[in-house]
Amino acid sequence: MSAVRAPTREYCVPGRIELVGKHVDYAGGRSLTVATELAIHARATTIPERVIRLRRAAGEVAMDVAVSPDTKPTGLRSSAYVTAVARRFARDFPHARNGVAIELQSNLPTSAGLSSSTALVVTVAMAFIDANDLINDERWRAAVPTPIAFAEYVAAIETGEAYGEFPADGGVGVRGGAQDHVAIVCSEENAIGQFRYLPALLERRVTWPADMTLAIGVSGVHATKTGNAKAAYNRLADAMRPEAGRRRPETEAVSAGVAERRAQFREETDVIVPGVGDAVRDRDWSALGLLVDRSQALAESVLKNQVAETVHLARAAREHGAIAASAFGAGFGGAVWAMVAHADADQFLAVWRADYERAFPNRRSRAKWALTQPAGAARRVR
Repeated sequence: MSAVRAPTREYCVPGRIELVGKHVDYAGGRSLTVATELAIHARATTIPERVIRLRRAAGEVAMDVAVSPDTKPTGLRSSAYVTAVARRFARDFPHARNGVAIELQSNLPTSAGLSSSTALVVTVAMAFIDANDLINDERWRAAVPTPIAFAEYVAAIETGEAYGEFPADGGVGVRGGAQDHVAIVCSEENAIGQFRYLPALLERRVTWPADMTLAIGVSGVHATKTGNAKAAYNRLADAMRPEAGRRRPETEAVSAGVAERRAQFREETDVIVPGVGDAVRDRDWSALGLLVDRSQALAESVLKNQVAETVHLARAAREHGAIAASAFGAGFGGAVWAMVAHADADQFLAVWRADYERAFPNRRSRAKWALTQPAGAARRVR
């Protein structure tokens, strides 16, 4: 009698672009996001061991991580994210006895601001949930009843914060407000999502113009949330987290830096984000360009999380005819998006790339270039 084959499932988990709404999610702000056609593709097989086993597409070992409350990351940077998933599920759902072997393929650039690490966390979590049929588990359904709740739970896994009845954990040590997780889990194809955070809430969707394309220029300056970059990211988060959920008296004395940061938060949240959504809806390209330029300027002057390469990419995109362009993500490196007419996209990308490589020849080997339309959310495809 032949052995019963373990079930194998396939997943597509996209990256994301934050169009506007820079560094506001962790203070309860709002942002406009889309998922990308750049994505992680994974095949996951249920195994009878309490292990998350990652393999690259060529079959080589990536890592084995025990599903245990005490598991610790290895020296690999990505192991911190996989370990956070394994540790949290082991503690929150100790009756989940199966493990999962995952084979990964990806065209999603890492350390580029496209949330590749969050996409990995979502991929591993989805595979583990299916391997243990948690979707039919009473405790899971009570705690995580909707896609947006799943996004917030996965965000808590990554940040290490408490979620519902589940206590806090170490996570990976980066603060956040679930923007990346919500974008990856809750996006819709050919649409921009306007979300508010803490708690996450879909405010509206704006149809993406069919004749427009998003060009992505990855600077080649790694935007990792580790080491000094993690500390810089957390400083920006900590400056605004006390603002979430409460109003301070206008007469309260604050430093000039905090006052500027509050003003940036209010302008992004209350003016730029809804204004950009309206401009896309109304095809008001002049207003769109000015609003996105303002968001980029605030990132440079107030957040101070831009590098020379991303500043150049944003300005050069506008000079070469982009309707709008801005850096996105955590900052301190990463990528820039540009909105261009679909008919001109290939030519624009070639000119934009040539300009950047002339200005920063030392970044040529690491810079990456892509065109995308707003894509669908993370999903099981088979």
